[in-house]
Amino acid sequence: MASAGRAAAGVAVTVVAALVLFMALRGHGGTQPDAAAGSATAGTGPRSAASAAGQAPAGSAPASAGARRPALSRASATAARPVADAPAGAAGPLAGPAAAYVAGRAGTVLAAVYDVSTGQSWRLGDGPAQAEASVVKLDILETLLARQDGGALSPGDQSLSQSMVEDSDNDAATSLWDEAGGAAGIGAYNDQAGLTRTTPSACVTCAGFPWPGWGLTTTVPYDQLTLLKQLVVPGPRPLLSPAQRDYALSLMENVAPGQRWGISGGVPAGVTVALKNGWLPLNDASTDWQVNSVGWVSGAGRDYLVAVFATGNPTEQYGIDTLNGLSSLIWNAMP
Repeated sequence: MASAGRAAAGVAVTVVAALVLFMALRGHGGTQPDAAAGSATAGTGPRSAASAAGQAPAGSAPASAGARRPALSRASATAARPVADAPAGAAGPLAGPAAAYVAGRAGTVLAAVYDVSTGQSWRLGDGPAQAEASVVKLDILETLLARQDGGALSPGDQSLSQSMVEDSDNDAATSLWDEAGGAAGIGAYNDQAGLTRTTPSACVTCAGFPWPGWGLTTTVPYDQLTLLKQLVVPGPRPLLSPAQRDYALSLMENVAPGQRWGISGGVPAGVTVALKNGWLPLNDASTDWQVNSVGWVSGAGRDYLVAVFATGNPTEQYGIDTLNGLSSLIWNAMP
């Protein structure tokens, strides 16, 4: 992230007071609910053919699972600037081409981006909160970690967490949702973290809904940025320990190959991408899909958090394509 150096020199002259010279130098560097209940892998609904085959959908960039996360983002977390949305109409990664692209896509797309280096954020779209699908698994993980007093999860919970995040396993998520205190526990953690428009689902087995009900938790993208900040730029009063944050990010960096889409779209190889995606059919005919992607992108001179939610997609793949396309535009527009 940023580094600064200051040097001062004073020269005393016979009848004149000292003259002080300050020099500042700053550099910027760089890094489904998804399956049916009882099924092993999920966004919450059935996966696309590409996902089922373990292949990344066309247009997505592979996450760099082996890349080292730059310590700079978290090391300077307490010095991160407060979030400040760009003024209305200001240029940013969600203006211009990105806004025009979304306007031409079916459904409703909401997005938010936070520049870790500058503390500036941008939003695209303003509408009702949308279903999280398996993106809620990040909230489950953070809530569970926060209950450990800074320590590690038990070996059993570590195994479940790995399945829940890396494979988007629904059964593991249900077990950990219950262990984290369900809707009440998740809600209490969200209140501590500062989320304002996220409502945990009141049911896990919901009438008339075939998928795990925690996927019906609703949120908006900028609330998801608040969750992500707990992992990357937690500020002076973090809810998670450094080891816990590293653990959560390591799981997000190693999601199954078939789930490396969304915010990774258009991101070059070698850039760190830590993400969690969600996909969920909202009707029985599977003609109304919720498709979401949240995470952290760091490398090649860029360092940002991003969350994109898209509802009203005619197919799952259509939603994935929308997120991949928007992600590519965001990557190219970031300073």
